[in-house]
Amino acid sequence: MATNPYPSYASCTIVLLIGILCLPARTGAANASPQREYRLRLYHTHTNEQIDLVYRRGDTYFPDAIDRLDRFLRDHRTGTIYRLDPRLFDLLHDLTGSAGRPESEIDIVCGYRSPWSNEFLRQTSSGVASHSLHMQGEAIDIRIPGVPVSKLRDLALSLHRGGVGYYPRSGFVHVDVGRVRRW
Repeated sequence: MATNPYPSYASCTIVLLIGILCLPARTGAANASPQREYRLRLYHTHTNEQIDLVYRRGDTYFPDAIDRLDRFLRDHRTGTIYRLDPRLFDLLHDLTGSAGRPESEIDIVCGYRSPWSNEFLRQTSSGVASHSLHMQGEAIDIRIPGVPVSKLRDLALSLHRGGVGYYPRSGFVHVDVGRVRRW
């Protein structure tokens, strides 16, 4: 009996279906855009320290980078390190982008503030809240060199991501991830 030199209809159908099913997966992977990187470049005005790191890619925060940021933004008076809200880092990242300076270094005037430091500031200066969000790791005082403080305030307000305090005489803007408000 002679054998058929051509593959059977069933064999061809199976091979064709496998090829079709695999094609979109390969095409999708080849066309997938890289996940967005979130980088911060910070300079602490009280400690003269600098940090430049990627703390997030896509929806994934990097724990080691977050730990480094928490240490960098520690209470400079007491050395107390506190876990800051990662939304604060995203807010800083988005502010530099909104300012048209995504690669800019941000000057940090105040990051985390311990209860002791907060009370010290309340006794020695004005305008310090008794229940400041700095003590909850949800606030930061900043400026961006080359960006007028009034423009930075307006950019922060336009994001609608939390509180914005404007301190033109002191040359900084307070931003936080609490409820939306301004002063």
